[in-house]
Amino acid sequence: MPDRFATVLRLAFAAALVAVFVLALLPTPDLVQFVSWQDKIEHAGVFATLSLLGLAAWPQHAGRLALALLAYGAAIEIAQSFTGYRMGDPWDWLADAVGVAVLLPALMWRRRPTPGAA
Repeated sequence: MPDRFATVLRLAFAAALVAVFVLALLPTPDLVQFVSWQDKIEHAGVFATLSLLGLAAWPQHAGRLALALLAYGAAIEIAQSFTGYRMGDPWDWLADAVGVAVLLPALMWRRRPTPGAA
């Protein structure tokens, strides 16, 4: 991948991390809720997007990226617990982990033995 493209992807990933963290600490807007677990779907979707963006930026570091995103999700939940208007929820973190699971195929592919390798 050209260096300039990798740099753009990495900057986009960093900007997305900052934006998600800031949005996670703002008061919750009143939204139409279609299903009772819509919040969990949103968490999984956001973390799947972050995972794919991070994987595009650092394709050789899927495992580290997964661990870092799980820690990032936990940090968000801890930070939310310190606000008076948000609440840290371990189920939200589990939904984050479901989103990070999109990295599993990349992790499995990296661990496959190469043909002919002894």
